[in-house]
Amino acid sequence: MLNQTSVSEFLLLGVTDIQELQPFLFVVFLAIYFANVAGNGAILTVVISDPRLHSPMYFFLGNLSCLDICYSTVTLPKMLENFLSTQKTISFLGCMSQLHFFHFLGSTEAMLLAVMAFDRFVAICKPLHYTLIMSRQLCTQMAITIWTIGFFHALLHSIMTSRLDFCASNQIHHFFCDIKPLLKLACGNTELNQWLLNTVTGTIAMGPFFLTLLSYCYIIIYLFFKTGSCRMLHKTLSTCASHFMVVILLYAPVLFTYTRPASGSSMDQDWIIAIMYTVVTPVLNPIIYTLRNKDVKNALSRAIRKRLRLEGIEKTLPRHK
Repeated sequence: MLNQTSVSEFLLLGVTDIQELQPFLFVVFLAIYFANVAGNGAILTVVISDPRLHSPMYFFLGNLSCLDICYSTVTLPKMLENFLSTQKTISFLGCMSQLHFFHFLGSTEAMLLAVMAFDRFVAICKPLHYTLIMSRQLCTQMAITIWTIGFFHALLHSIMTSRLDFCASNQIHHFFCDIKPLLKLACGNTELNQWLLNTVTGTIAMGPFFLTLLSYCYIIIYLFFKTGSCRMLHKTLSTCASHFMVVILLYAPVLFTYTRPASGSSMDQDWIIAIMYTVVTPVLNPIIYTLRNKDVKNALSRAIRKRLRLEGIEKTLPRHK
């Protein structure tokens, strides 16, 4: 990337400038980050290690857990560092890298949720053809495709943003480098960048969202006309409840942030909403899936019991000097 700017580093102002609050916030967000890594790491481990979970649904759930760990890792470690630092700076290259991986992982997760909705649609509406349609080859191809699209979508933004001229302030009113706060600091014409944000990012965000809603609408209509029983409809849809809750948790704050014009957005609102989808949502996802999914709970229980048995065996073995 060719850097046309006179700014070599940015200052991340973070979530608050009250010094007394920062040690407390450091402890809170550090605990949340550990909970995110532990929860999603546990799901990812059992999905890989337990043969009973080697199905398309849990293959995509493993992808989601991997994304959630990486997604928080893009922003939270730097945020935690700034809570304890007085400088709170990030290099130009570091800022562009953070912007790239944030949009890479975020857009990939949005598309992954649509793929997971399609998986539920095939499982419920075409159960006899499920294994044929959702083959291992197709699942792998869909996963590779959405990760690739997410990468190049983010690369477009990082290249176009790096070419802007930041000749005024270098203070970013946010806790990480995102496009909207950076556009406010840029000199010159940013209409192309704003158009890319509204059009390309809007399409990648809204396209999967509408496909997800379409999948669920089709599932509801199919079940209603096939069974004619509200009880059966409720029972079947309860299996999709975890996924739908994750969709709402991700899309509600994202749509609120990126559908508003940059000139009319509030700095405080932006970082509060950003905390929802970068910090809170990733740590809630494993809780939602483990509390509402018997297969995942059983797999976790089996893994814990196996670990305890191994530890018990190790304690009974004689120690050789």
